[in-house]
Amino acid sequence: MKFFIDTADVTEIREAQTLGLLDGVTTNPSLIAKTGRDFKEVIKEICQIVDGPISAEVLSTDYEGMIKEAAELKEIHENIVVKIPLIMPGLQATQWCTEQGIKTNVTLCFSALQALLAAKAGATYISPFVGRLDDIAHDGMDLIAQILEIYAQYDFKTEVLVASVRHPMHVLESARMGADVVTVPYKVLSQLAKHPLTDIGLAKFLADSKSIPK
Repeated sequence: MKFFIDTADVTEIREAQTLGLLDGVTTNPSLIAKTGRDFKEVIKEICQIVDGPISAEVLSTDYEGMIKEAAELKEIHENIVVKIPLIMPGLQATQWCTEQGIKTNVTLCFSALQALLAAKAGATYISPFVGRLDDIAHDGMDLIAQILEIYAQYDFKTEVLVASVRHPMHVLESARMGADVVTVPYKVLSQLAKHPLTDIGLAKFLADSKSIPK
């Protein structure tokens, strides 16, 4: 399974990159707004840090606007994946991007039927938002299972990118189900290696090592 980091904070991205686990980056307008920096400058810097798929989202909601922005974003760097909202003009734009050889990440997916449409439009990635479904008392991971089942039935090439990840259990369940990618905030990424028994065991080893003759 591939690990992407979900942030536009270049400090967090550089920290995550040092772990040697990072396969790509996802951003969105909200994350970039938090940086207080120019949209394209942030994306360019991220592309210099991580050699992998970098999702950058269009801001238009109409077909013509989206394909114009998609073409412009693709010019920034060869690793750019154009992030497109899962609305009808977005599906049209996704199909256009597919025809032009532009990779896409269809975002804001909350149902398996939406994911089916995105795959038929040729999306490179589909981003189901599991945490936001959990927030409204729906099982976000159940959606992942449904999408994986449908994609396997028809041999779609669209990769399932689990988004809106809130905690390590989302990552564990995604891996068990066979999701292609998880995109996680830096906080969640840093939690994945932690376990209290590891800390206890390490403390004991270090304490016992003091009695080893030198």
